[in-house]
Amino acid sequence: MPETAKIILDGTEYELPVMTGSEGEKAIDISKLRDLTGHITLDIGYKNTGATTSGITFLDGELGILRHRGYSIEDLAEKASYLEVAYLLLNGTLPTKAQYTDFEDKIKEHTLVNEGLEGMFKAFPTGSHPMGQLISMTSALSLFYPKSLNPHRDDEAVNRTVLRLLAKMPTICAMIYKKRHGHPIVYPKNSLDYVSNYLNMTFGQVTMDNYTPDPVIVDAMNKLLILHADHEQNCSASTVRMVGSSQANLYSSTAAGIAALWGPLHGGANQEVLEMLELIRQDGGNVAKWVAKAKDKNDNFRLMGFGHRVYKNFDPRARIIKKTCDDVLNKLGIHDPVLEIAKQLEEAALTDPYFIERKLYPNVDFYSGIIYRAIGFPTDFFTVLFAMGRLPGWISQWQEMRKEKQPIARPRQIYVGEPPRPFVFMNDRG
Repeated sequence: MPETAKIILDGTEYELPVMTGSEGEKAIDISKLRDLTGHITLDIGYKNTGATTSGITFLDGELGILRHRGYSIEDLAEKASYLEVAYLLLNGTLPTKAQYTDFEDKIKEHTLVNEGLEGMFKAFPTGSHPMGQLISMTSALSLFYPKSLNPHRDDEAVNRTVLRLLAKMPTICAMIYKKRHGHPIVYPKNSLDYVSNYLNMTFGQVTMDNYTPDPVIVDAMNKLLILHADHEQNCSASTVRMVGSSQANLYSSTAAGIAALWGPLHGGANQEVLEMLELIRQDGGNVAKWVAKAKDKNDNFRLMGFGHRVYKNFDPRARIIKKTCDDVLNKLGIHDPVLEIAKQLEEAALTDPYFIERKLYPNVDFYSGIIYRAIGFPTDFFTVLFAMGRLPGWISQWQEMRKEKQPIARPRQIYVGEPPRPFVFMNDRG
C-alpha cells in the first residue's frame, strides 16, 4: 500500500501521497493541498520545499555526498575532463570516445563571438564589475541569435543554442579579463582543449603565439570547473528554472542565473574570503587575534569560507581541491602574505576544537579563492569563473524543466499587510 501522510484541518482529515527518491529521500507531495483544503504551506527561503524532481545531481549534506548522474564528485574530479562532465550533465551518460570528439568539435565551431557583440562590449564603462558585464553579454547573445528565443523549437535547434553558449562563455569571460587590463582580445585557439584555450585567451598575448599554460594550472582549473558544474537546487539553478518556466530563452535564463550567483551569499563567497584575508593582512597579519574574534559571540566578525549551509560535515569538494591548492602554490613558488594568512587560518580550523566541534571546516570557496589569486585572477573576477564552471549545470536544469513541460513557477504568499480600507481624497487627508 502506498505510503501517505495525514493532515487534519478544522476536524477534517486529508491524506497526501509520500514519494521516495532513488537515494531514499522522502517527500510529502503537497501539489494538490490548496485544491483539497484551501490552505498553502509557508516555507520562507524554501528550506523544506522540493520545487521539482530531478535526475541530475544528488547531494547529501549530512554525509558529505555529491554525485552527478550517479557518479561521485571524487571520481569525476580525479578522472574526467570538464567537457566530459558537461556532456554527462547534459545527456545523462558519460560520452564514448567518438561522442566526446564530436561534442568537442561542435563546441569549437562556435567559440568566436559576433563582432557586433564585441562592439557592444567595448562600450562598457572602464571599471564596471565583471559580473555585470557577463550578465549583459550573455543576455545579448539572444539578440544575435533570434531563432533561439523560442524554446519549443526542435531538439536540434535547441542543442545548437546549448553548444553556442558553452563555446562562447570562455571567450566572453576572457574578453572581460582583457578589457579590465587594457589588453587587446586574444581570439580562440581551437587546437587547444577547452580549459587551455580559455587560459590562452586570458593570459596569452596577441603578439605571442607560443604561450603554453602550465599543466598544473590547467589541471587546477579543470578541477575547479568540475567542482562548480552543478550543485542541485541552489539559488542560481532555481533562478534559471524559474525564469525558464516562463518559456524564456536559454540565454536570458542563464543571465538570470548569473545575476543570482553574483550575490556574496552564493557565488561571491570566494571573493569575500580573499577580502577577509586582505583585511587581516592590513591589520598586521595576527591570525590568532582574528580567530579569537571569530570565537567571540559578541563580535560581529565571522570567518568567510568555513562551514557550509548544506554540508554539515566536510564539503567533499573541499577535500578534493585542498590538494590541488597545495600543488598550485608549490608549483608556482608564490610567497604571498595573504596566502600565508590563509594557510594559518586553515591550520587553525583543522586543529582547533572550537572549529572541529562546530564542523566549521574550510569549504570549496576558501580554497578556490586562494587558487584563483595564485594563478593571477583579480578578486572581483572569481565569480565569473564560478559562472563559467556552473554553466552546464544551469543548462541541464533548464533542459530538464523544458522537456518535462513543467508549469510556470508561481509561489504563493501569506499577505500580512493592511486590511481593506476606504480611499480618502487628498484634500481630506489633512
